[in-house]
Amino acid sequence: MVSGIDRAMFGYFGSKLAAERVVADSGLRWTTLRAAQFHDALLTVAQQMTKLPLIPVPAGFRFQPIDVGEVAGRLVELTLGKPAGLVPDMGGPRVYGLTDLLRGYLRAVGKRRMMVPVWIPGNAARAIRTGANLAPNRAAGCRTWEDFLAERVSSPSDTHSGARVRKSI
Repeated sequence: MVSGIDRAMFGYFGSKLAAERVVADSGLRWTTLRAAQFHDALLTVAQQMTKLPLIPVPAGFRFQPIDVGEVAGRLVELTLGKPAGLVPDMGGPRVYGLTDLLRGYLRAVGKRRMMVPVWIPGNAARAIRTGANLAPNRAAGCRTWEDFLAERVSSPSDTHSGARVRKSI
């Protein structure tokens, strides 16, 4: 039996794969680039998870966040070139454990939280633990999670007249 978490995760990735197959089977010339998770998506996850006083962190989950601008640049290159089919995946310069991503975010915003590893069962969680969402041999991006946080997230020291200031890119 597939759990609700598995259905949701496989549903998302299954839909993406189905869309790729439609394009590939269309008879049209095409190029597909798969990219790791964007910094912005992981920032949203970190912001939501760290609202809790005690953070349950899925054990063994790793991510290779990449800058949306770097992916956009690669997409422009590919668009200007000839159709190439499925091109090599693209990931950020480092692979991080989810705990490390959350710690980096907490440090950037000047917060502290306890984290507790939680085992997530199922095939989708197993796939993430084994790195199915990573592209370590295609670490094409240059902007790290730390660089992203330094530009996008305010910390208690980033204040002016007592108001928090959000840094922008």
